[in-house]
Amino acid sequence: MIKKCLNTIFFIGLSLLCLSQYSKVADSTSSKNINKFKKLFLSAKDDSSRIIALDRIGFFYQRQNADSSLKYFNAALNLATQKSLPWAEARVMAGLSGLMEYQGKYAEAFELLFKSLKIAEENNLAYDIARANRRISGVYEELQNYPNAIAYLLKALQIDEANHYPDKVAIDHYALADAYEKINNLDSATLHVNFALKHKALLKDLMQYVYPIDGHIKRKKGNYEQAVISYQKGFEEAQMSSDLIASSQICADFSDMYLQRNLTDSAIFYALKGFNYSKEVSFEKGVMQNGYLLAELYDSIQPSLALKYFKVAANAEKKLFGVNNIQTIQNLLTREEAKQKELENTKIAYRARLRLFALLTGLAALIIIAFIQYRNNRQKQKANTLLQQQKNKVETTLSELKSTQAQLIHSEKMASLGELTAGIAHEIQNPLNFVNNFSEVNTELIEELKSEKLKVKSERDEQLESELLNDIAENEKKINHHGKRADAIVKGMLQHSRSSTGQKEQTNINALADEYLRLSYHGFRGKDKAFNATLKTDYDENIGKINIIPQDIGRVLLNLITNAFYAVGEKQKAESLKLKAGGEAYEPTISVSTKRIGSNIEIRVADNGNGIAQKIVEKIFQPFFTTKPTGQGTGLGLSLSYDIVKAHGGEIKVETKEGKGSTFTIILPFA
Repeated sequence: MIKKCLNTIFFIGLSLLCLSQYSKVADSTSSKNINKFKKLFLSAKDDSSRIIALDRIGFFYQRQNADSSLKYFNAALNLATQKSLPWAEARVMAGLSGLMEYQGKYAEAFELLFKSLKIAEENNLAYDIARANRRISGVYEELQNYPNAIAYLLKALQIDEANHYPDKVAIDHYALADAYEKINNLDSATLHVNFALKHKALLKDLMQYVYPIDGHIKRKKGNYEQAVISYQKGFEEAQMSSDLIASSQICADFSDMYLQRNLTDSAIFYALKGFNYSKEVSFEKGVMQNGYLLAELYDSIQPSLALKYFKVAANAEKKLFGVNNIQTIQNLLTREEAKQKELENTKIAYRARLRLFALLTGLAALIIIAFIQYRNNRQKQKANTLLQQQKNKVETTLSELKSTQAQLIHSEKMASLGELTAGIAHEIQNPLNFVNNFSEVNTELIEELKSEKLKVKSERDEQLESELLNDIAENEKKINHHGKRADAIVKGMLQHSRSSTGQKEQTNINALADEYLRLSYHGFRGKDKAFNATLKTDYDENIGKINIIPQDIGRVLLNLITNAFYAVGEKQKAESLKLKAGGEAYEPTISVSTKRIGSNIEIRVADNGNGIAQKIVEKIFQPFFTTKPTGQGTGLGLSLSYDIVKAHGGEIKVETKEGKGSTFTIILPFA
């Protein structure tokens, strides 16, 4: 207990010492840099030197005075345009995008960066190509699109290493550390941040951003005392360089850490500091972060003050991630997609993000109503009329959420139907070809039989006639078989596309499972003729019929089985390479089984694919989460399947082992 208290005292004292020593923003480094480049501008003898000086002044102002920063950046851009200097235009646009990003103007930042990248690529400017990629990555990270952020950073790193830009290589490593830390890949994050820390001299103007990343990693590993030291170093660097943006973010980190450790007074102290820094430089992200922290911290002690900060933070969040802003960004990226193929994945990610924000808007409305209700109930009981009005608002919001959910279900249904249709269209062609071919053969046989019948009796070959009749009969059986095969495929598609009545009915679960197993297999083989898999079934014939909504449970089965085929297909591709190197042959296998256990029905879908990584198993039922490459999955299939099974009073579970496969189990009540 004594040791814990001493650690807490050290923990608070160390960070307070940091703030007390640097409570007033120092202006030594930043002011020196600004004055240095102002003198350079006044003494410059050519336009290139003047542009560089104006660009650098804009850069050093952007973290302490947004208006001054914008003025100098615009002056540099105007001069570069007037003098037709492509390298200067590309460089200043990339610098100006940083100011737009800090102000939450992500669409403007993207537009500037794509223009900068285009100019740099057209003029083969390696330095500026790398810089534009690095800055594009930064905007993606602000929008929490970490896969794209990492992809663009790796492009920048490759260019910087090839062209021997050591200072930019160090920046790339620090940025990669930040991105990997955000997705909790702490091993990779540690590797890159250690590289950055070893090259402090190359990152002298950015250490206020490097140290906090090191602090985040240590904090996530439970080493709070070392995290405080890293945050302190970062704060010192931010204060010495007059970087109010970094100061705001580090204050939010301190506050969040103290909140986590129930040190409320210290948490409030730092959140207020960070909030004020953010307001001073119009840093909307910092306003949002510190505002939400203050709302949570004041919630139980000063509800009215908590509401004030909540509204300010929510307004900042709306400016950053509001539907209109996201729509503007999406439109910009869609236009760029026609110019640059590498942005194809971005459009899908932003559409998903837009749908997610639509849901979050409804949830935010519920939270605000609940918050107001809670505050009013604590202060004073309101009249029944006011309570009724609030109830009506809640019901309206819930109705809108249900409508949104219905649209998402319909969207996922159409996505899976479209995927099936594309594959099954080829699969249906096979039985139709058989029907056509055997029909043509029968036509020829009938003509031959007629010719034989027209002969005089003494010349007719009765054995030939008998053989012709037998051949015609056999062909008719084959025509009937393949016709029924095509009919079964089409019926399966129609069953999947049919709108759900929402009414439960007695359904043969074994037949339903088998139908969707075959339907999914046809669809998968239609897309990949080389694909083959072993299908194993084990149906409990004693189950009989159970009371379910067949269309909904069918969609759940289709999602699980299609995912299983995808898993074994991906493993088959990987194993085929090993087989060429002398490895053992891999046999894709899908198993579907049913079993009655007490008052429940258990449906299992198993595969021997690559399995699911343990660190993401808990996320697979979350909306929009997918392990498939961008563009190959909506991230809604398992989420909607989970909701459907829950609505039937059942549950869905997963057992998986990396490299061995996965088993999804649906448990439904028998009644």
